[in-house]
Amino acid sequence: MTAPEAFPSEARPRELELGVDTGSRDETASKHGGRKRILVVDDAALMRAYYRQALERAGFEVEEALNGLEALEKLLMQAFDVAIVDVNMPQMDGMTFLRALRARELPAGGIPALVTSTEAGEQDVAAARNAGANYYLVKPVAQQTLVDYVAMLSGAAP
Repeated sequence: MTAPEAFPSEARPRELELGVDTGSRDETASKHGGRKRILVVDDAALMRAYYRQALERAGFEVEEALNGLEALEKLLMQAFDVAIVDVNMPQMDGMTFLRALRARELPAGGIPALVTSTEAGEQDVAAARNAGANYYLVKPVAQQTLVDYVAMLSGAAP
């Protein structure tokens, strides 16, 4: 599946694709009534609510974490199909979270990660790539764009 075309090319969000296998997430979904489980990691309550509204409306189950440390704890306790990760957060930022996640030899270490940030520089995209992100979208992200990328990463039916 190719990346969704949610914006015309001149207004399209900056994205990063790393080619990580995301095809076999059905085991997690089957444990939760067939709904794909998404972990939203963002310290901003407004962003978490915005993402939750879009994703739940599209049929995803959503869990929230306020920072990378809380997200790691949740990933140790539960399985998720995709993580949506902000960059700038207290206690543990998004890049540190991704590096810690990818360094672990746990099933959660391979979870697809969609980074969202207001940072739009080439160095920001490179940092996300080096930390282990699958895609990088610049905020604000349209709700349908978010849903399209999460569906693609989770293997959910379009």
